[in-house]
Amino acid sequence: MQASNVGVLRIASARRVVRVARAISTDAPASAHAASAAKGSGASATVPTFQEAILRLQQYWADRGCALWLPHNTEVGAGTMNPATFLRSLGPEPWSVCYPEPSIRPDDSRYGDNPNRVQRHTQFQVILKPDPGNAQELYLGSLEALGIDTKAHDLRFVEDNWESPVLGAWGLGWEVWLDGMEVTQFTYFQQCGSLKVAPTAVEITYGLERIMMSLQGVKHFKDIRYNDTMTYGEMLLQNEYEMSVFNMDEADVPAHQLRFELADKEANRMLDARLPLPAFDQLLKASHAFNILDARGAVGVTERQKLFASMRKLARESAVLWVARREELGFPLGVWEPEPVPDPVRTKGAAPTEAADFLLEVGTEELPPADVASGSEQLSKAIEACLDAAGLTHGGVVVGATPRRMVVKVKDLAAAQESKQERNRGPPLSRAFEEDGVTPTKAAMGFAKKNGVDPADLEKDGEYVWANVQTVGRAAHEVIADALPGIVGGINFPKTMRWNGDAAFSRPLRWLLAMHGEYHLPFVALGVASGSTTRLLRNSPTPTAEVTSAAHHAQLLEGDTIEISFDARRAAIWSAAEKLAAGVNGVVPPTAGESGGLIDEVVNLIESPTPIIGGFDPAFLELPKEVLVMVMRKHQRYFPVEDVATGDLLPHFITVANGSVNPDVVRAGNESVLKARYEDAKFFYEADTRRKLADFKPDLAGITFQTELGTMLEKTERVEKLAPKLATSLGFSESDAKVATEAAALARADLATQLVQEFTSLAGVMGKHYAAREGLDAPLCEAIFEAALPRSSGDILPSSPAGIAVAVADRLDTLAGLFAVVGAPKATADPFGLRRAAYGAVQALVASNSRCDLRAALAEAAALQPVECGDDVVDECLEYMTRRLEQYLVDSGCGVEAVRAVLAERGGDPAVAAVTARALDAAIVGGSEELKAAMTVLARPTRLVRGKELPADLEVKKESLVDAEEVALYEAYVAAREKVGVHSEATVGDLLSAAASLSEASEAFFDKVYVMAEEPELRRNRMALMNAIASLSEGIVDFTELPGF
Repeated sequence: MQASNVGVLRIASARRVVRVARAISTDAPASAHAASAAKGSGASATVPTFQEAILRLQQYWADRGCALWLPHNTEVGAGTMNPATFLRSLGPEPWSVCYPEPSIRPDDSRYGDNPNRVQRHTQFQVILKPDPGNAQELYLGSLEALGIDTKAHDLRFVEDNWESPVLGAWGLGWEVWLDGMEVTQFTYFQQCGSLKVAPTAVEITYGLERIMMSLQGVKHFKDIRYNDTMTYGEMLLQNEYEMSVFNMDEADVPAHQLRFELADKEANRMLDARLPLPAFDQLLKASHAFNILDARGAVGVTERQKLFASMRKLARESAVLWVARREELGFPLGVWEPEPVPDPVRTKGAAPTEAADFLLEVGTEELPPADVASGSEQLSKAIEACLDAAGLTHGGVVVGATPRRMVVKVKDLAAAQESKQERNRGPPLSRAFEEDGVTPTKAAMGFAKKNGVDPADLEKDGEYVWANVQTVGRAAHEVIADALPGIVGGINFPKTMRWNGDAAFSRPLRWLLAMHGEYHLPFVALGVASGSTTRLLRNSPTPTAEVTSAAHHAQLLEGDTIEISFDARRAAIWSAAEKLAAGVNGVVPPTAGESGGLIDEVVNLIESPTPIIGGFDPAFLELPKEVLVMVMRKHQRYFPVEDVATGDLLPHFITVANGSVNPDVVRAGNESVLKARYEDAKFFYEADTRRKLADFKPDLAGITFQTELGTMLEKTERVEKLAPKLATSLGFSESDAKVATEAAALARADLATQLVQEFTSLAGVMGKHYAAREGLDAPLCEAIFEAALPRSSGDILPSSPAGIAVAVADRLDTLAGLFAVVGAPKATADPFGLRRAAYGAVQALVASNSRCDLRAALAEAAALQPVECGDDVVDECLEYMTRRLEQYLVDSGCGVEAVRAVLAERGGDPAVAAVTARALDAAIVGGSEELKAAMTVLARPTRLVRGKELPADLEVKKESLVDAEEVALYEAYVAAREKVGVHSEATVGDLLSAAASLSEASEAFFDKVYVMAEEPELRRNRMALMNAIASLSEGIVDFTELPGF
């Protein structure tokens, strides 16, 4: 039964199965719906008014089987919260609806002044349950219905991992970008109300104001043409202003606290009454009351956690009850079951009889950039392993990938495995036959069966029986076809999703193509059958094409300008970007093109690179450069352009579109988007600069660090106390300690600024900028910035004394407090970033060569915590930081044996440990004779005393030295001890030289003297000497960690 007919059936007690046919198979034209998008929908090529846009979308989706739903009758923060989405996504019933939803977000109140941000914005919501198989193509068709020419515009599906912890909901999908502007969220729901969404529901959420501003070419939401007689502003600007005043200034806090309590109480009462819809409605009322309280700044740390927990509980219990009630009703809309997987392709070509090229293409909806690289690498390795295991010869494996495909090509793959003649030995004759010498035993019969021969054909050689086995090589296409389901299904990703059944992948798998020569391999992987087609660009005249061979596949992609080679795409993008920048007398910052730079992400966002240069109003250059660049790189994936001579930012950017587009249209769209983002940044920047940085510090009381550890203000106050103590212990001057105190007080203040709350990666950067802007001393400004360093792997490190002190103090506070309340990270889970904190602290100390007694510093941090933080916590933190130091030193090139040998003695002082480990590693790598001699000298004494309980006051008594050899060894030891000096200050060179100097005396001693003498005092004294020599390396190196000791 078709999904579009489901809604006409009345509630019944019996379940029925609803099987929704897939809209497309692996070979169906991907643009079938997109090409006919406007037909029958009343679509017009003219630019619609706001009102017409809603009507067009309603008609489009209604024509495709969606029921027209209505906005909810109470405030919701997003269309997702409408019961038609949140509750109806659950359970096995098919459900397809569309509706406009006014979404109320009090925190976005801007009094109508901000051109791009409103507290009441309009979403158009579409739910397709189950996934029809071509939801992306249907969506693109809806854009055509709105009058958007998808062949002229740059349309991109950019990774978005959506989640709502309060609702216990999450899903994977994309932001849809129209010429750089996010216009839609496209999500495959995986969970709602902590329940699995099965079948998977597709949510498409259009941001209508953004789309209409782009379509109509207006710069402010108020100028959108609402209909033929009114603008959006004339319709809603007064509402925007007055509701902003209410949300931000006038809403009565006690009244809304009471509203939350009443709604929460009523929701629980409705749950007790087994009425999930009224219960969920009351949850929405509580949620809106919370949002207003939050906008008014009236939600404290403890209160926030409490209210979140309450709403999460209501969402979960409403969801569970909803599914239970629908089941009691017999699931009136039916129980969905997937269609059977279609048969894989029947080949159109003959299997090769000689070596031929092999091709595998795994086609998907847009993969996240990181998954493009990792998935294709895994696929390539798996194919190579398969071929090697099967003994199939070939001329090499090449891999390429784009967001929509992973392609492996094998040159000159053998047509079949080689046939083999083998002679396998079996059991001895004595065990192979019964006493008559003719009747085979069970052992012989088992051996014959294992080798596929008749027992009568077993040969005898006088001692054993033998089987002559001929293995006929299988055709390569048979071997590979059998392996491909496991190979494709075995690719691992950090996050996976379901889309049709229980098969999981990074994003939906949509087509499979495998060919050996002209032969199409039939197989099924993750519920998708292989076909004989590939897909080209979505805006291509022929988006689906038949493939006749690997060479033909390459020709098809090249003809559509799809480049599957990572290196070729990277080179093309960088070369074009450099030329475009040179055209405006600029240069793209070289860091953007380095490994790990912006280009690594951009190269895996597109299949067919089309770089385009755009510009922005030079007036925006008055904003901090860091803000402008961050918006370009992080939010828009643009390459900034700098002045060749000065390095100053120029009012230009470079974007990379996908495929053939209208450059002028795409340029104008991206320029508009960047202008809007810069207007936002300017709005926040101007608001922030009306206050001094110190004025933001009290606002940190509203930002949670961790429930038991308090707010960011309380954390700041702890670091203020710790930083000067740490600065002093690190050997910094009194003036440095004073700067550290002042910096610690302000280092986190920018977290409360509007600009950093909007662009969190600017924390520290804006603190420094705002401090400098108000005239604070340069060392203080620098320390405020450096307190946030390092922010990520490979980041710069703090270098000023005050900056080092605050950065390390902040991380020690984090580690001590969080180890006390939540413990060390488990496996890969590290929600509080403790690995990063520990790694950053040791990096800062090592890079600056700052001596630090970590145990003492951690104890100071522990003493300041608001929770119990005893010696056991300090010990655990110290061990954790030592392991991060080990990782850091090994990553920087030190041998792991040298690192572990040093950390066993000096792990509590990272800077000294690093110097020592590098010196020891150099001695090991260089084959130092002194090292060999030192290890020889120390090895035997160490073995003699290891594991023995020796008195703590064990000392060598000179008067108990009897033999000349032990006197000589003792005197040599005393000289060596003086060479080593204070152990905490000794270098590896000092130790090796001192220990090696004992070689001659040590050899003579062990030749002539028996340590374990019968006379007690003699034995005690000689053991004391052995212990003294073995202790020469204490506090410097533990040689027992080195091989061969």
